[in-house]
Amino acid sequence: MDTINLVETFSEFKEFKNIDRETMMHIIEEIFHAMLEKKYGEEANVDIIVNIDKGDLEIWRYREIVEDGEVEDEVLQIAYSDAIKIEPDFEVGEDVSEKVRLADFGRREILGIRQNLVSKILDYEKDSVFKKYKEKVGEILTAEVYQVWKKEILVLDDEDIELILPKSEQIPSDYYRKGDTIRAVVSKVDLRNNNPVIILSRTSPIFLERLFEAEVPEIYDGLITIKSIERVPGERAKIAVESYDDRIDPVGACVGMKGSRIHGIVRELKNENIDVINFTTNQELFIQRSLSPAKISAIKIDEENKRADVFMKPDQVSLAIGKGGFNIKLAGKLTGYEIDVYRDTDSDAEDVDLKEFNDEIDQWIIDELMSVGCDTAKSVLELSKEELIKRTDLEEETIKEVFRILRTEFE
Repeated sequence: MDTINLVETFSEFKEFKNIDRETMMHIIEEIFHAMLEKKYGEEANVDIIVNIDKGDLEIWRYREIVEDGEVEDEVLQIAYSDAIKIEPDFEVGEDVSEKVRLADFGRREILGIRQNLVSKILDYEKDSVFKKYKEKVGEILTAEVYQVWKKEILVLDDEDIELILPKSEQIPSDYYRKGDTIRAVVSKVDLRNNNPVIILSRTSPIFLERLFEAEVPEIYDGLITIKSIERVPGERAKIAVESYDDRIDPVGACVGMKGSRIHGIVRELKNENIDVINFTTNQELFIQRSLSPAKISAIKIDEENKRADVFMKPDQVSLAIGKGGFNIKLAGKLTGYEIDVYRDTDSDAEDVDLKEFNDEIDQWIIDELMSVGCDTAKSVLELSKEELIKRTDLEEETIKEVFRILRTEFE
């Protein structure tokens, strides 16, 4: 272990670590001061000169020259006879400057310096990364996939800092390979065993909010405010927006000309269906808008229990509920009301409950139809084959057979 090896150690960190020049010098000086204090004492007068660019350093020790026999403190003083061995021209009262060579230290001390240097720099790196990303929580960043695992993806930012995208924070249809580019929002930053762990998310409502801020200048400038966002990642999202300027149509601004602004967001979210809703404090109107694209006949609101009974024509029920019940679920979360949908029709008496057909239609098919709001024979027949294919996971042949069975009931 010699001087060159030690110099290479901190030169390597200077080259590969994200540490500025001033901080690197401070860390090196701190380590060597501690070593010199241990060797010469705390009162020793030493000077450490670090040259980061060249990757080397110099250490100088200063002592006052006194008459032989008058040395009271060997740390700060040197006898005249010893001083002239260093430089013959020295006189009593002057300061002797000696260059301290790393070779003068023992192997164990040199090893300790390297270990301390590595430890200090790693600690600084960890603290620097933690502070940097703590300030970035809620921001979108772009990173590269480095490793794909079953439960999470390891990605690297442009400074090769490791970030984690857990499976739970990925859109279900997300699929990545090493080298792919990921856009995500910084969700949280934790310390685990003194190591910073940066968690990304693509499912967070904040991710959708930041995407809108990036695509819609009026939101970024504060002319349009996002009041609320609810998502079923990869399936559907509802976002309530409001403008304080009557001249600005918040929904139109968010969607853009022919959908130009929202299309990019939809693609980023793997074709997630996004409903942009004009916010209002009129609860009835807000609930009506939140159930879009369904049209409502009447609403009864229970303010105390936060419940809303919504009445609509039979052909609108499946639209209100949506595939998998996502539309009504998100509408409830967005408005804060538990919404129940009822058919507004006088012909229900002639209708037949879908459960009555369980001898002819498999129960899983009935459950699939009921999940989109079709709980009677007529409610199914009122929809087209194409509409059912779009809103359910049923195949075309299955739907044709269901239609045949149900129509027979009314012939």
